[in-house]
Formats: sequence, structure tokens, C-alpha cells
Amino acid sequence: MKKNYQQILDSTIADITAAGRVPKLLLHSCCAPCSTYVLEYLSRYFEITIFYFDPNIYPPEEFYKRRTEQERLIGEMTFMHPVSFIGTEHQSERFYDTVKGYEATGERGYRCYLCYELRLEETAKLAKERGYDFFTTTLSISPMKDAEWLNEIGGKLSDRYGVAYLYSDFKKRGGYKRSTELSKQYSIYRQDYCGCVFSMHERDQRAQRRSDDEDTQKDSGA
Repeated sequence: MKKNYQQILDSTIADITAAGRVPKLLLHSCCAPCSTYVLEYLSRYFEITIFYFDPNIYPPEEFYKRRTEQERLIGEMTFMHPVSFIGTEHQSERFYDTVKGYEATGERGYRCYLCYELRLEETAKLAKERGYDFFTTTLSISPMKDAEWLNEIGGKLSDRYGVAYLYSDFKKRGGYKRSTELSKQYSIYRQDYCGCVFSMHERDQRAQRRSDDEDTQKDSGA
């Protein structure tokens, strides 16, 4: 039976509110658009540090463009509790080493699972080193990301590193729709592929197939 991660998050927030405390959360983010709603939502209950660790993103120019947009968003949004930023440099070899042998499995395939695990483990390690109360990721806000996998990995890493994982599925309750609204409000750059070179190629292949289908329909007089 699938777990309702929104209900689990509701319960965690209720406990935090009842205790009258503001825990520190290390929030992995893949990009500014995905973080918009998550920051709006969670900054009411947590002191948040965004952790931009995304060695999968290709090319390097895309990586730094997303990092710059993430920092700009934090500077422009208003939050109830403080939000800060930790950014890394581009480390593409870590991604390629991690997914070696699974490059062709496609989006939502095992390549993605390994990529989630790489980024979440780095987040868990840093959360442990710096004494955060919780860690989690914005990734579940995307309809293309598997929330079951993300929460499974987060729970496993929580046990390994001794830091609480904030179970969540941020696409619930209109989260994804709200993220698109906020992205427009703040004029945030929105990419049209997940981030890695393989997803970029898959995007291009889909576009080519659509173009070929349209050409076929024109030729047939459809």
C-alpha cells in the first residue's frame, strides 16, 4: 500500500507547531522553479538552507544559470523564517560515475534512482555535519519525479546518518501548479528538460518524433 506522504508531512508539521520550535532544514534543490512553492510552504515552519548540489546538470552553463536563478529567487521572495543558500561547483564526473551502465534507462528509470540517491546522500551528509534537524529535497514537486523512490531513499539515508528526513510529496495540494504561478510571478527561467545530458537528448528525440509525425500528416493530406 502506497504511503500518503502529504499526511506524514502534515503530522510532522503539527508536532513541530505544538512544540513551539523552528527546526533547521537542509533543503536540496534542483532549480529555482521547483523550490518556489516548497519555500513558500515550509518557511512558515522551518529555518531553511537551500543546498544546490546537482552534478547531473548539463552543460556547465546550465548548471550555473540555475544556481544564479536559485540565489536570485531567495533574495526576492519574502519568508516568515530565514532562508539561506549553500552552492557547490559543477562536479559532473560524480554523476557520470554514479550512473555508469544505466545511461540508456530513460527518465524515471534506474539512472534517475541513482541520481536521486547521489544528491540526497550528499545532502544527508552535510545535514549531519552541520547539525540540521531535518533534510529533504524539492524534487518530488515535479510530476516526472518518483516520490516513492525519493522518500524511500530519504528514509534509508536518515537511518544511515542519524538525521530526520522530512517525508513529503510537494506536488500534492496543487503544489506543482503553485510553483508555475510563482515562477511566472518572479520571472524565473524554466528549463525544458530534467537537467542531465541524457534527458536533454531524450527531449530532442521527442521533438524530432513530433516533427516527423507532423511532416507525415502533411504529406498524407491529414
